[in-house]
Parts: sequence; structure tokens; C-alpha cells
Amino acid sequence: MNTETIRIHPNDNAIVALTDMPAGAPVKDNGHEYTLTEPVPAKHKFAAAPLQPGDDIIMYGVLVGKAMHAIPQGGLLSVRNVQHASGGYALGSRRTGWDAPDITTWRNKTFMGYHRPDGSVGTANYWLIIPLVFCENHNVEVIHDAFIKELGYRMHTSLQQTQVQQLVSLYKQGKSQEELLAADLGSSSGGTAGEQLFPNVDGVKLLTHTMGCGGIKDDTVALCGLLAGYITHPNVAGATVLSLGCQNAQVSLLKQEIERRDSQFSKPLYILEQQETGNETVLLEKGIRYTFAGLVQANAIRRQPAPLSKLCVGLECGGSDGFSGISANPALGHTSDLLVALGGSVILSEFPELCGVEQELSDRCVDEPAATRFMDLMSKYHARAEAMGSGFYANPSPGNVRDGLITDAIKSAGAAKKGGTSPVVDVLDYPEKQRKPGLNLLCTPGSDIESTTAEVGSGASIVVFTTGLGTPTGNPIAPVLKVSTNTALYNKMNDIIDLDAGTVISGEETIEQAGERILDLIIRTASGEYKARATFSGHDDFIPWKRGISL
Repeated sequence: MNTETIRIHPNDNAIVALTDMPAGAPVKDNGHEYTLTEPVPAKHKFAAAPLQPGDDIIMYGVLVGKAMHAIPQGGLLSVRNVQHASGGYALGSRRTGWDAPDITTWRNKTFMGYHRPDGSVGTANYWLIIPLVFCENHNVEVIHDAFIKELGYRMHTSLQQTQVQQLVSLYKQGKSQEELLAADLGSSSGGTAGEQLFPNVDGVKLLTHTMGCGGIKDDTVALCGLLAGYITHPNVAGATVLSLGCQNAQVSLLKQEIERRDSQFSKPLYILEQQETGNETVLLEKGIRYTFAGLVQANAIRRQPAPLSKLCVGLECGGSDGFSGISANPALGHTSDLLVALGGSVILSEFPELCGVEQELSDRCVDEPAATRFMDLMSKYHARAEAMGSGFYANPSPGNVRDGLITDAIKSAGAAKKGGTSPVVDVLDYPEKQRKPGLNLLCTPGSDIESTTAEVGSGASIVVFTTGLGTPTGNPIAPVLKVSTNTALYNKMNDIIDLDAGTVISGEETIEQAGERILDLIIRTASGEYKARATFSGHDDFIPWKRGISL
């Protein structure tokens, strides 16, 4: 890789700066040489040839924008002179032929997972406590908190508790505000974890939310489907569910959604309804008794070897930057291709971040119904967003723009690289369950936590999350592995980043080598040998997607 610039596709007229480049810096490209007319920060793009108003901006070989003003050769491309544009799409010919990667090294590898009655294999073993409606959030939290420390899942004294204790002591000593702000509070962990009563249970998790009543019917059905996806998930041993009784999200609807996902469902499931039970103290006591009994049953499950074909990996990105589509995303794409070639499953979501690559993805669908469904979901989602006053073009965040992703199409073309090159075997609408091995497309928003929540609800037992700016996002039941697009981020935020793919930018590794390193980390995580930073830090983020309005 050129150490200063990269042209990602031969047809591109947008060139990426790999380092900060000053005005007047020489650029050697395709046997020609010219100079930059202005400074170009690392991760940003400049014009490979003069552009006139209305000219196409091409990157990754696809349309990603239009020039709003004349841009000289070597001129910086920015939100001041480029606007979002993307190519149209229509039902085309299938391109399902695929040059699969060599899997010789990985063919006989296994991971140590939790085998479930439905044939799935989990990478973890959790017990869930779930409110069927937001009215039960408090009661769920009471039961959850009653278990955590007593079962040894919480530090006796966290670092933050220790720091508060030190500040209290200094305050009582009469220290000033300036002295309190400057005080050395130390960096030790503050305590040791208690002995776990149930060593084969990874934890007791709760899924609090703000839904279950007051919304439209479709949102209620979607919530019950999402919760059913978590209850039937291979990383879950069983669940305690609290219902108020009068809400829209009825127990019968939850049971229907569970049966849709697993007609032979046999995990322990305890459902308590407060209005039927009456006394809240009695409700909480029952919840604690049933949960404890369920944990005894869950602790009897042990990790056993499983083939890599049993892995289902969610592909996520957030806090993306101008290097995302060059390093971490294509590296994860190679990982995806390896998993698919091994018979495993991957889920690519965030439909607003597939804008501009619809034609490629629809052409990769294995059959016409899947291609048609993908295009239909994309067009309806975009139309709904525009009706609310904001189309896909509004997707890039201020941080994205600041770090080189100046149009949604640029962001999308790079984001899609996470899906590799394999055929699309299925197209799912939220919150449907993934059932076919291979590359699955799942309709979700671009919001990190909503999308991660949905991928896990669909069946992802591990999520790999690429980031160029850094994010702590995690999930209650699935490990979320963070992969940095650049080494500077990894060095700055290595307490929340698991693996650095900035080695691709520096030339230390190829995309394929980085992708294989990601797969190795996935296997170690799936076996319980490595704990994701987000899991270790307790980032149990869970946000259902609310598509409709409140009534």
C-alpha cells in the first residue's frame, strides 16, 4: 500500500490521504504527478482530476456524490463542495458465483460452546430477567440487583466506588474544590470479584426497555419478537419474565413469537403477572425463587466442542472514520468470507448504511425473491425516512464528517465491505430470526445499539464491531468485539478496543492477515478463553427499534 495515498478502485476519482498532507505536496498516481492545491488531512479525499459542477464523485467504484462547485485536481473534497448522490438500482441478473477463500487452516478447528436442544451452540450461558412492559422495569431491576453480588458476578468494591470513597474522605478533611479535582484517586480495580456460586453461568442479565404499551401494534409485535429472539438465543439458558397484565404486549403474544422461532422450545421459562399475583412483595419473592431454581438448572450445562459452522457473527460498525472502508471493514469482510466458507453465518445490518451499494447486494442475492425483498425494504425505509424529513443522506454524524465520511454513500460503500464477497442467502426484516447459513441481510437502523440489539435478537452469538472514533457499545448476552480502523485509536482507547486493524494502513499486515487475526479472536472469545472489553466493563446495551409512533 502507498504510504501516503490510496486509490481504492481503478475507476475512482476520489483519492484517500493516509497521512496529513500539506498544500503543494506531490501526488504520484497512475503514472502521473500533480500537487495538492490545499492541505488534505489524513482520512479525507481529494480530486484525482478537475471536476465541474454536477460531475460524479466515484469511490469504491460506485457513485458517492456530486460536485457542487468546480474542484481543481488535487483539491480537497468536503461538505462545502460535494453533496450526497448514489446510483439507482433495479432487479438484475444474479451474480452468485463466488471465489471462496482457502479454509485449509481453519477446516478442522472447533470452539467450546454451549449446545442447546434446538441444535444451536452458544458462546455464553446467561439467565435473563425481562420486563414485558416498561411498567415492570423497576421490579426486574430489584430482582437482578438482589442476585448479582450474592452470586459473585459483581466486584465487591468497584474502582469508581473506591474513588468516591476517597473523595468523601478528602471532603470531610476540608479539602477545597480545586484540591478535590486535582487529587490522585489511583487506578487500581478497587476490589476483587466474589466467588461465583454457579461457575457455568456467565451472568444474570436484564433487558429493561421503554416499550410494551402505548405504541402501535406493529411495534408491540416487534418487541415481543425481539424478546423471543433473546429468550430462544443460544447464549441464553432460560428466562424470568415479568408482566403487568393489562399492557399491549400480552404474554400470549410473547409465547407465539417464541414458538415461531423454536416450535420445540424446552428451556426453563418463568412468566409472572403482577396484576394476577397482586402483592408486589409476593411477586418479587416468586421471581427470586424461580430465577434461583433456573440458575441451578443452567449451571448443569458445560462447554463442549463445536464446529465453526455453528458460529453466527453480527457485523457492526460505529464511530466510523475515513479508514473504516480501507482497513477494519474489509478485514472483517475477509473474516466473513472465511466463516461462510466454513458453513457458518454472518449478519450484515444497518440498511441506511447500504445506500449506494443496493445494486451490488441485490445482484449477489441467491434468488429473485431475496433480491426483490431487499430492494423493497430499502426503498420503503428510505421513503419513510424522507416522509419524516430526513432521508439516508442525513446518516453521517458530525464525527463521521469530521473524519472524512462526507456523504452517506461514501460511508455506505465502506460499511458494506464488512459483508465480504459471498452470495446473500437471505434477507430479513426486523426482528426476524436468522435461519440460513451464509451472508444474511437484516433491516435495522444505522444506530449502533439498536442495530447490535437487533443482530443479537436475530441470532448472532458474537458481534464484531469496527470503529474509527471509538465506542463502548456492548450487549447483555453476546460478546461485542471492537476492532479499530487505525492504530492511534487503539493506543488511545485500548481499554475498550479488542483488536487493532490499523496495521493494514501502516502496511504491517494485509487485509487477509488482519481478517484471520479477527477470526482467531472470535474463536477464542466463543470458547470463553477471551473476554471482550465491553463484556468485562459491563456494557449491557439494549435498545429495541421503535418504528412507529406513541399513541
